[in-house]
Amino acid sequence: MPADMPKQQGATPADFNNLPRWNLADLYPCADSPELKRDLKAAAEGAAAFETKWKGRLEAEISKPQGGDFANAIKEFEQLEELMGRIYSYAGLLYADDTLSTTNAKLYGDVQQKLTDASSHLIFFSLELNRIDDALLDQAVRANPAIGHYKPWLTDLRKEKPYQLDDRIEALFHEKSVTGFGAWNRLFDETMSGLRFTIDGESLPIEPVLTLLQDANGETRKKASAALSKTFDENLRLFTLITNTLAKDKEISDRWRGFEDIADSRHLANRVEREVVDALAAAVEAAYPRISHRYYALKAKWLGLEQLENWDRNAPLPESTQATISWDEAKQTVLDAYAGFAPEMAEIAREFFDKNWIDAPSRPGKAPGAFAHPTVPSAHPYVLLNYLGKPRDVMTLAHELGHGVHQVLAAGQGALMASTPLTLAETASVFGEMLTFQSLLAKATTKRERKAMLAQKTEDMINTVVRQIAFYQFERKIHTERRNGELTAEQIGNIWMDVQRASLGPAIRLNPGYESFWTYIPHFIHSPFYVYAYAFGDCLVNSLYAVYKQHPEGFQDKYFDMLKAGGTRHHKELLAPFGLDASDPAFWQQGLSVIESMIDELEAMED
Repeated sequence: MPADMPKQQGATPADFNNLPRWNLADLYPCADSPELKRDLKAAAEGAAAFETKWKGRLEAEISKPQGGDFANAIKEFEQLEELMGRIYSYAGLLYADDTLSTTNAKLYGDVQQKLTDASSHLIFFSLELNRIDDALLDQAVRANPAIGHYKPWLTDLRKEKPYQLDDRIEALFHEKSVTGFGAWNRLFDETMSGLRFTIDGESLPIEPVLTLLQDANGETRKKASAALSKTFDENLRLFTLITNTLAKDKEISDRWRGFEDIADSRHLANRVEREVVDALAAAVEAAYPRISHRYYALKAKWLGLEQLENWDRNAPLPESTQATISWDEAKQTVLDAYAGFAPEMAEIAREFFDKNWIDAPSRPGKAPGAFAHPTVPSAHPYVLLNYLGKPRDVMTLAHELGHGVHQVLAAGQGALMASTPLTLAETASVFGEMLTFQSLLAKATTKRERKAMLAQKTEDMINTVVRQIAFYQFERKIHTERRNGELTAEQIGNIWMDVQRASLGPAIRLNPGYESFWTYIPHFIHSPFYVYAYAFGDCLVNSLYAVYKQHPEGFQDKYFDMLKAGGTRHHKELLAPFGLDASDPAFWQQGLSVIESMIDELEAMED
């Protein structure tokens, strides 16, 4: 596919035997290390001591001149968050490394329990803070720069005030999370990692089978789809129970807290207004015929079919190279693209390779998919991939390294303010993909190469925008219907098929068996309504990249300032220097028009 990747020879099997594994010793030497035991003890004792020292004192302290010792209270709280974040990150990454390891699973479960017990002593802090009069808090923020430093965090905290409950109820919700949604999340993860899919007598985990849906051979894609359907169907009862239970669990929490809309808690966490997300979803839905329906009709024509089967959705075009891409090629491709934008960006990304912050190989038991985990500001992020040498794997590498660079740059904000709301957290990752794509597109030497690359990017953007908004609408329907009672697997499957038909259009035939493909999407389980953040990020990046091409002078500095801000600024404030406003409905059409223009160019190539 990419013009600068060799076509005469692909990666050999040996290229995938030595893919990098991450070094988690930067967090702790090993699972039974004295350092980990020491920090677990320190977290438990420190949290209890913090509660003894500060509970019931905050209002009196902040009423003193310059807020008294209140700044130190926040600093102590932040230090505990940092310590517990390091412990939890290590246990979670070790678990993701091999979810089938009973040792890893036990450590993960034990750490969850111990940190839940420890953090129960900290619940009072935010609740008590939000009972302090606004004027009193504002006065302390203005009077003491040490308190003023935390103003963004305090402002965000106040937004949660209307939805907070009595202290004892909050404590109960917190402690029950381990045996509630936390346990169901873990059940999903361990079940999914343990599933096996049989193709031509070979038993495979999910990642290689999903990759076969991108195979050039239509029969191979069909077998992969059938294998997925068969195993999903065999486990449908369990996935249906997990989905029903978690949807009900969320409804209980939302009802007690007083959220009006089923997605309002996610909007609050993302620090984005419901109206902004509604405008995004409406704009994407209205664009289905102009984007996904039109593109898949084109693709069916390219493949010589009247209609695509559902397993043909991500099939490569005849113009695409079928050579697998070695790890070294993928690494250099992404680093070169990053360096073309900003050498500092490439330097940060290179550290992930040089210092073993990446775990690349696909293997049994490893968590499927890909992610970048920020861990804590005093350490560094880690990236998990399941690299199999496909062109999309290169883009996934660019995507996750974008997250990693963002997390490194935002770390200076500290444990309480480094984290970025999901809507903006996807900006750097999608921008990294765009840089990589544009770098490769500029090197295309023939119309055939350009067509293959444009088609691949269009599909990726459809997957990021159209597919994710369809996922969002699926979730909305599921959570809405769940309020009327438990949903059967058939009901969930029907909702899934209706939403998929609407988003994919008439050029794709959804075959029997596809109705169970909702089961493997982890975001539905781990982070309800997370998915719209991808569409938000993609449309935002399209607009950002257009600004960059029109006015490159000074763009890099403004872009880095945005990433370094972490969670300290609202999206309106972050986008203002670029002349962009996500609350303007026209903003979303601007982002969608980039995808439409690519399809326009592809259609023109047919002439």
